[in-house]
Amino acid sequence: MALNPQCVGAKYPPSHPYPVESETIRRFAEAVGDPAPVYTDPEAAHALGHPAVLAPPTFPFVVVARAMREVFDYREIGFDPTYIVHGNQRFEYARPVHAGDRLVTTLEITGARTLRGRDVLTLRADLADAHGGHVVTTHMTLVAMNATEGGGPDDDRR
Repeated sequence: MALNPQCVGAKYPPSHPYPVESETIRRFAEAVGDPAPVYTDPEAAHALGHPAVLAPPTFPFVVVARAMREVFDYREIGFDPTYIVHGNQRFEYARPVHAGDRLVTTLEITGARTLRGRDVLTLRADLADAHGGHVVTTHMTLVAMNATEGGGPDDDRR
């Protein structure tokens, strides 16, 4: 499969709304090792001026990943997602993500190239709330690796 550089500029239809739930936020905060009460305790969130528990700053990737599965066909662009590594990711917030939000994601391919034999895909994802208000924009770079580059059980470098 060869990465198609002509996919740059492709924009995808908005995803179905993603309901942000407090339990999902709690599990995400636990997975990233952040014990801040604002992610699990509504009273702690209210004390800091938030209407509900707050999502950790990198939580929108969960929403974007679901949207990518929903609207993306990697075969169309020639990108193999079997083994991917995040090369870069940044977030531009208009406001924090809270439990109770219903976020819609719109994706755009902003770059596609091959570097040192690896396919590199850059994406922009705009997340909006149920009223169409901008919440956060994420920019990410995904690098396709092959199975042997990632190491694993057959890795003899131990």
